Amino acid sequence: MEKIITFEDFTKVDLRVGTIIEVNDFPEARNPAYQLKIDFGDLGIKKSSAQITTLYKKEELLNRQIVAVVNFPKKQIAKFMSECLVMGAVQANDVFLLNPEVKVKNGTTVN
Repeated sequence: MEKIITFEDFTKVDLRVGTIIEVNDFPEARNPAYQLKIDFGDLGIKKSSAQITTLYKKEELLNRQIVAVVNFPKKQIAKFMSECLVMGAVQANDVFLLNPEVKVKNGTTVN
């Protein structure tokens, strides 16, 4: 088990559902990755870099809902500014995206 956190620590993490509206290759990244634009409804559109190229084709990602942390500080990755962190389950170096079972409103909070 990782380091124990308090419930108060957990409540600081803002997890939201968003829909991927644009996917581009990211050749400047150290590891194979895509550049994503994600619609979070009232929170607006945020960009993210995701190392998910081995399991997902660009066409499969368009209009797919995902879960992301939206309250991390921005992070420069090569010449790209990542504004959120897409969540996924990691198994044997593959990342499986987390997503709701049914379509929900973009920006919906994940608890």
